[in-house]
Amino acid sequence: MPQTIGIPKETFAGEKRVATVPEVVSKLIKLGFAVIVESGAGNYASFFDDAYAEAGARIAPDATVLWSSSDIVFKVRAPEMSEVALMKTGQTLISFIWPAENPDLMKALAAKKVTVLAMDCVPRLLSRAQKMDALTSMAGIGGYRAVIEAANAFGRYFNGQITAAGKIAPAKVFIAGAGVAGLAAVGTAAGLGAIVRANDTRAEVADQVKSLGGEFVKVDYEEEGSGGGGYAKVMSEGFQKAQREMYAKQAKDVDIIITTALIPGKPAPRLITAEMVASMKPGSVVVDMAAERGGNCELTEPDKAVAKHGVTIIGYTDLASRLAKQSSTLYATNQLRLTEELCKAKDGQIVVNMEDDAIRGFTVIKDGEITWPPPPLKLPAPPAPKAAAPAPKAEEKKKGFGVGTAITFLVGAGLFALIGAYAPAAFLGHFTVFVLAIFVGYMVVWNVTPALHTPLMSVTNAISSIITIGALLQVAPPFVPGRPDDLIRWIAVVGIALTSINMFGGFAVTRRMLLMFHK
Repeated sequence: MPQTIGIPKETFAGEKRVATVPEVVSKLIKLGFAVIVESGAGNYASFFDDAYAEAGARIAPDATVLWSSSDIVFKVRAPEMSEVALMKTGQTLISFIWPAENPDLMKALAAKKVTVLAMDCVPRLLSRAQKMDALTSMAGIGGYRAVIEAANAFGRYFNGQITAAGKIAPAKVFIAGAGVAGLAAVGTAAGLGAIVRANDTRAEVADQVKSLGGEFVKVDYEEEGSGGGGYAKVMSEGFQKAQREMYAKQAKDVDIIITTALIPGKPAPRLITAEMVASMKPGSVVVDMAAERGGNCELTEPDKAVAKHGVTIIGYTDLASRLAKQSSTLYATNQLRLTEELCKAKDGQIVVNMEDDAIRGFTVIKDGEITWPPPPLKLPAPPAPKAAAPAPKAEEKKKGFGVGTAITFLVGAGLFALIGAYAPAAFLGHFTVFVLAIFVGYMVVWNVTPALHTPLMSVTNAISSIITIGALLQVAPPFVPGRPDDLIRWIAVVGIALTSINMFGGFAVTRRMLLMFHK
């Protein structure tokens, strides 16, 4: 008998997202599951009951009916204690849980003898788990929305303009933390025309910041900041001091600061002090994306936008929820991919395989037993280096190549001597120049870096087409005894036609290549 997936209405205050959408409901049914949705669960995300019913879901009148009718429950936010009370033994919950921050919730869920899969614990280092990575999906939306909130609170354009009324300088935006959310903010702010700067403890993200149109601001202190699981690590006190000095300098110069720094299981690091906020220009904006974990700014008030020292400080904790339709769709897709991993037989039954590294990683409670934290991932060993080719063979190959070249030159010299013995003296002089030109051209072109072959050949072909002058000399004068006969003259005409094509074609190709570098 197929299991039933239940989609309750989110009870967390202000939460507008829903755990699945009608488009995904039909795909879950194809996997063999039955789906039941609490009435009104998707209203805030513009997914209404009739759309769910049309996709094949049943509509439950209230939460009690939904929880009692479901074998598996999809949620966005971690359940509240009132929802835990509605759970039944053997049920499976798939949701954000944050086990490190919610020990009491973990104990209550374990007491219910349920299985809990935490969407925030997906092992991000496994490439096949990335399709289930809801943290990345939500962080990208949050970074985008942070810039929109900053633009709403900012008093002027992001992009610079020159108008009849005067010149408007572009806004300067500094983004502290260039993870998924930070990079989304960099791309959005740059797209709006702002001058964007960003910083991160992980040096490898510098190229990503630049590729999105931002400038990477480096801390004047050498220390690697990459941590486990794709997150940054806690830095040394020396680094943090140098970082604070850099942030203080940026705060005086920029108009908008967006902070994104979070480390799992720890309070948000304090990056922006009250003194830095006071040093900012009046009308500036700070958007603190870490407000739910205490905030990166000392003056942040969670879920509020406050004005202090003439600066607007935004501490909204529901940035992804403010784009409810988009974030619900992405989150539903993440949960669908997770369900496909759990139900490979497509028979409407999930199997929590604790031998699978990906599934083990986000299984925090299994049949009432707390299994979090998971054991370290068993990453594959790096491939063994290939054995170098034996030195004697390489030397032998090099020697063989020299012998072949010598034979080629000897044969060529013999042919040249044979031609010289019977050909007229005038022909021999021209032939010598011809052979030398071939040899010199070969050595010049084949010693050029391959990346330059195309532009080099297009120019040299055009220049070499000057040989058409020689052909013109052959066809221009009238017939005179001792001059080339008519056959030579017609060959010269054909040569002029071909070299003209080569000449103009070479310059045309060169021009097109140069235009590729014009903006």
